[in-house]
Amino acid sequence: MNASIISVGQELLLGDTINTNASWIGQFLSQQGIHCTEVVTIGDDSVQITAALDRLFAENDVIIMTGGLGPTHDDITKVTLLRYFKDTLVRHQPTFDHVEGIFQRRGMPFSVSNHAQADVLSRSDVLFNKTGTAPGMWIPHNGRLLAVLPGGPREMKYLMENEVMPRLKVNNGDSAAYRAHYFQLTGIGESNLSDLLIGDTSTLTSESVTLAYLPHTHGITMRISSFAKDHEIALRQAEPLIDHIRQTAGEFVYSELRNDTIQATAVRMLTDAGKTVATAESCSGGQLAHFITNVPGSSAIFPGGIVAYSNALKTKLLGVPEEVLATYGAVSEPVALQMAKAAAEITGADFGLSSTGVAGPDGGTPEKPVGTVWIGFWSASKHFALKAQLYPDRLINKERSAVIALDILRRELAGIQNLPYGLNRKDSAK
Repeated sequence: MNASIISVGQELLLGDTINTNASWIGQFLSQQGIHCTEVVTIGDDSVQITAALDRLFAENDVIIMTGGLGPTHDDITKVTLLRYFKDTLVRHQPTFDHVEGIFQRRGMPFSVSNHAQADVLSRSDVLFNKTGTAPGMWIPHNGRLLAVLPGGPREMKYLMENEVMPRLKVNNGDSAAYRAHYFQLTGIGESNLSDLLIGDTSTLTSESVTLAYLPHTHGITMRISSFAKDHEIALRQAEPLIDHIRQTAGEFVYSELRNDTIQATAVRMLTDAGKTVATAESCSGGQLAHFITNVPGSSAIFPGGIVAYSNALKTKLLGVPEEVLATYGAVSEPVALQMAKAAAEITGADFGLSSTGVAGPDGGTPEKPVGTVWIGFWSASKHFALKAQLYPDRLINKERSAVIALDILRRELAGIQNLPYGLNRKDSAK
């Protein structure tokens, strides 16, 4: 079964609202063994909606349409569908009673426009929306299917899971299965990962087993998708490719969970090892501590951190000698080394991590351009710092500095000698 998605709303085209609905629906359909062929985003325009329906009905078994079912004048989806199918509206009394009850409980007036939200196309099967005021509609058309859903993500997800998918299974049967296996990687660029490590996978992929590289600020997600008649076959036919990635890129894989993060991985590893980490940050401005404390249970492994942005605080709080700052500057190896050591010593942590750099967009020099960052690491057995040349983007530099520091910690905990991105380190005397 093939499906396409129509997202309706001028706010989506203008960028006022990010279209998270389409990505969620695409993932959800794939997990059910339904192939999503296309996403169409259009404004509140009847002509465009009609043209999209004509084309997509000819190419797909199912269309999922979201948006434009609200009570205001710019919500034109229902009116457009009324003309498209040459249908009439009928009032769905259970929905009317449900919506009226919502307004009564909230002590709000129940206006005429709100009344109209309970009106649906007469040919439709109503998708009862327990989570909101706009019902969905299920409309068969010339052997094809159209699901019309509200644009609110919570209401859309409820209807997809509880109303749309049961109906799709009746039409599609349980003859298709989809399995996805995810690898979360950091410490290597996408091209190097593909060309130098993973290599040619043509003998391991097919129409039924595919591999996707999904780069993002914190690293790369690799997704292996496998389609088959049942879940066991789908899993089994993907195993050779899964094993290949583990063997060739295992050093850079920090997790095989779908939505995992490097900070969650680091916290788990510290917890399992019974160890703690503390931070001393300058250029990352607390981003490293923020990442760590985003993870539930981090209080057991993170006693605290220090953000010493000025040179005066680097000296006063972290003991960086003034002569070192004067000689080498704040963005330097000796400063990163002292910051990491002080973070551990002050808090009594087993590990210390530090960052100092030129976040940008200003402040760079020919010797230390924007994006120059030193990351420091301290433990009872190792003390080193490394230099990374990052980007001309301040926010990305803050996040990437924190990610590199966490990956260094992960590698130390895992006993991996190599450092991310092929960076070199210089061990310091204890």
